[in-house]
Amino acid sequence: SDLSNAEMGTEKRVTTPLTEEAIAALQAGDSVLLSGVIYTARDKAHKLLTETLAAGKELPVDLCNQLIYYVGPAPAKPGQPIGSCGPTTSSRMDSYAPMLIRQAGLKGMLGKGPRSQEVIAAMKENKAVYLAAIGGTGVAISHAVKKAEVIAYEELGTCAIRRLEVEDLPCIVAIDCEGNNLYEQGIAQYRRD
Repeated sequence: SDLSNAEMGTEKRVTTPLTEEAIAALQAGDSVLLSGVIYTARDKAHKLLTETLAAGKELPVDLCNQLIYYVGPAPAKPGQPIGSCGPTTSSRMDSYAPMLIRQAGLKGMLGKGPRSQEVIAAMKENKAVYLAAIGGTGVAISHAVKKAEVIAYEELGTCAIRRLEVEDLPCIVAIDCEGNNLYEQGIAQYRRD
């Protein structure tokens, strides 16, 4: 069956840092054009971030009201700020994300694939959102990146934390702050048909 526009969600423009109002307005299934500053980090960087928090030390980047994109970008071609930067499978960050949400104030995550119940619980408690980038679109996503710079853990190479300035980066709300989950809704939709 064809999904109505209401079921598929609507397109929304979101600018970082993320506000409670912006997060509350996002519903699972909404298309988002994301602009502003976002940070990149994968599992190695997440491990270092959570170890830093556990030790009671200050993080190398203030994640309060910020969004982390799970990506290890390819090297930039001459004249470009970043290379291809498709999303990493988000479940690799599931053991670290709840601590960053609860203790560092992280409000948004961007990646691909489902999340654990622990991550979803932390999102609901702390009003955070999980966005999905479309897999296989790393080159297209790179065009939304206007500036990129390594700001922490340079020794991790492609997995270092980068500060990106993005403009109209396309993504979808996969799990909203109420815990509505596009991955589950999609399965339920197919079961009904």
